[in-house]
Amino acid sequence: MTMRLSPNDSLQLRETLQTAVVKCSERCLYQSAKWAAELLDALPEPDVEAQMSDAPDSHVHPIFAPNPDPVEAALEAQELSRYLLAKSFFDCKEFERCAAVFLPEPLLAGLLGANTNDTATPKGKGKTKASASLSSEYTLPEISQKSMFLALYAKVIAGEKHKDEDTEMIMGPQDSGAVINKQLVVVSRFLTKWFAERKADDGDYPASQGFLEYLYGMVLAKEKNDSLALDYLMQSVHLFPWNWGAWLEITNLVSRVEQLNKVTRHLPQNIMSYIFHANTSISLYQQNPELAGSLKDLLGIFPTSSFLLTCKALLCYHSKDLFAAEQEFNRILALHPHRLDCLDHYSNILYVLNRRPKLAFLAHLCANIDKFRAESCVVIGNYYSLLSLHEKAVQYFRRALTLDRSCLSAWTLMGHEYVELKNTHAAIESYRRAVDVNRRDYRAWYGLGQTYEVLEMHAYALWYYKKAAGLRPWDAKMWQAVGSCLQRMGRDRDGIKALKRALLADSYYDTTTASSFGSAAAVDRMSQMDPEVLLQIATMYDRLDEEEEAKAYMELCLAQEEGAAGADEGGGGALGDSIAIHHDSPSSEAGGGEGAVAGAGGTDGSGTGVTFATSKARMWLARYAMRAEDYATAVRLATELCQDGVEVEEAKALMREARSRMELANLVER
Repeated sequence: MTMRLSPNDSLQLRETLQTAVVKCSERCLYQSAKWAAELLDALPEPDVEAQMSDAPDSHVHPIFAPNPDPVEAALEAQELSRYLLAKSFFDCKEFERCAAVFLPEPLLAGLLGANTNDTATPKGKGKTKASASLSSEYTLPEISQKSMFLALYAKVIAGEKHKDEDTEMIMGPQDSGAVINKQLVVVSRFLTKWFAERKADDGDYPASQGFLEYLYGMVLAKEKNDSLALDYLMQSVHLFPWNWGAWLEITNLVSRVEQLNKVTRHLPQNIMSYIFHANTSISLYQQNPELAGSLKDLLGIFPTSSFLLTCKALLCYHSKDLFAAEQEFNRILALHPHRLDCLDHYSNILYVLNRRPKLAFLAHLCANIDKFRAESCVVIGNYYSLLSLHEKAVQYFRRALTLDRSCLSAWTLMGHEYVELKNTHAAIESYRRAVDVNRRDYRAWYGLGQTYEVLEMHAYALWYYKKAAGLRPWDAKMWQAVGSCLQRMGRDRDGIKALKRALLADSYYDTTTASSFGSAAAVDRMSQMDPEVLLQIATMYDRLDEEEEAKAYMELCLAQEEGAAGADEGGGGALGDSIAIHHDSPSSEAGGGEGAVAGAGGTDGSGTGVTFATSKARMWLARYAMRAEDYATAVRLATELCQDGVEVEEAKALMREARSRMELANLVER
């Protein structure tokens, strides 16, 4: 599907986005307003003459058009002065004062019952009935939906502010993650009553604008009532599709691709659904040519959109094409040099690629723009981590979390740093908090597995590794961790299956990356397998006394020194020629960033060259040749081992023994 907009459609889209910016700003949804404004700015300017000729003489911009609902319009006009007062309080971050303009505490107490923060207990059943009878005497205030949303939203924000104050220091004694937003129950009860009244008699109430559904869905999601939250959020995007915050809440509730496909069928058919589907697919770590094509179509409409360009960069990142991802972030930085959003991902890529000068430049840039943004602190923390200053890195990650406790990157990366500092308890807590923020964060699950493996608690480690592998089923590193853990637990047969899955996984990434983005680097890597994984598989087959299988994988491991040609000659028939995997990709995670570049490889890109794994395989094959009385092969392999510089003394002894047996055999023949 290729998206093309006519001049009239383009003009209509421009007006709709302008209206969205104003409507979201009026309700203090500043992030949604910013998102719509950035998308609007990325829309190419129309031809002024054509626009003037097409526009009717009496055209009034939708921003200035009166509210089409007469009841809402009358209420908004009547309370304009109070609305302006409440909005000024919100802008000055006086959230309680903002809410009290339209919903003072006595009114809420009477409407919802005096003990709004108390939970029902067997002893309190009488109190619950009393509060219900009390609240039935009160009716909901006659205010516009816009003012009601502003007041209730201010309540939620005030509750979040008090929640952060109550938890005190990051990972301190009070920061258990159990502190709740006490205003959620108030807002939830109010909106439950409001929606119940509207459903009871639809004819007496004006049409909903979609924002209160969004707020109710957000509150329900925070209360872990995901199913009902999704229902209200879907209603919200049908009523007003241009509130990006509602789409993000739906994204947070979608945990699987199957669920995304099910939700997509019930979405409104417009460009926002298209953007939502692309963004959610990326958050679910999907990589395929269709997704790349969707982003290409969207960028055809919004060519300079920082959001869509970031999606494209993250798609490259998740596809392990880090060089392409770096180029995309370079382009975003050139187009939007003062934008800090998602630069923490860029710093992760620079960390993995070991781009120290670039990461230093990015850290200085972020500090100069706004040193008190969570993204800036993450970038600086990654820079200190690259310098191996792990305590300093932890300091900046904690600072990022002080500014924004929902900063996923900071929780995960702080866990990495604590692993480096050998503080396993703090590492586990950091990873657990990252999972609480986003259960789709495979890095946190993987980090938990690594930490428990350090503690030699392999059963726990295996469970967390499997969670990570479930989120990234085509990531070889996840399956390699599962296989290695099973190997340590003595479950060789299961370990072999997992490691074979790891070999197949990287070929998927290589082929999808190459087909989606036309990356020559990805194509070059497609003919190589990881010798470490092949050695592990061969070793487990050897322990299972399946020598022929072990020999086949040892030969395949040895063949990786010369790449594809060596694999063909080396008789790597255990997997067949259909498997094409590159060596340990630069996305392997270690340290305080998202990973460290894996080491040795062939300088010409055609093979790994001599590695510890291939030398171990060569030694095993030499001993196998001795057992099979193939002394010529044993001598050749032992000679190569002496050249490798690995286990030289043992290789020399093996060579002497093989030659003596050859001489003895010759004497016997004579």
